[in-house]
Amino acid sequence: MLTLTENATKELKAFFADKAQSPIRIYLAPGGCGGPRLGLALDDPRDEDAVLDQDGFTFCVEKNLWEQIGGVTIDLSYMGFTVEPANPLPAPAGGSACGSCCSSCCGH
Repeated sequence: MLTLTENATKELKAFFADKAQSPIRIYLAPGGCGGPRLGLALDDPRDEDAVLDQDGFTFCVEKNLWEQIGGVTIDLSYMGFTVEPANPLPAPAGGSACGSCCSSCCGH
C-alpha cells in the first residue's frame, strides 16, 4: 500500500505545475550513520519494477524492495519528503553504521 499525505500531494502538484509530470522512483539510498533510508527520484519504470498510481502520480519501485518494505507512507517535513516503509529497513551490520563513516559522524 502506498499512502501519499495531503501535504506531500500538494507539494508534488506544485513541483509539476510548470513541467511535464514524470514517474517517481522509490529507492533504497545509502544512509551513513543512520543506515539505509528510502528516497524519491524522477525515473522511468523498468521491467523489474512494481508500478503504482496514487492521487494522479505514478510511482515505481523494484519489486524485491517493494515486497521487503510492504508499502510506504510519503509525507512532507521541513527538510523535504519523507518515505517511511511499512516494515522497518534492516539495521546496519553491528547495529550502527558509524564504523563505516568518518569519526566526526557520531561524535567520536
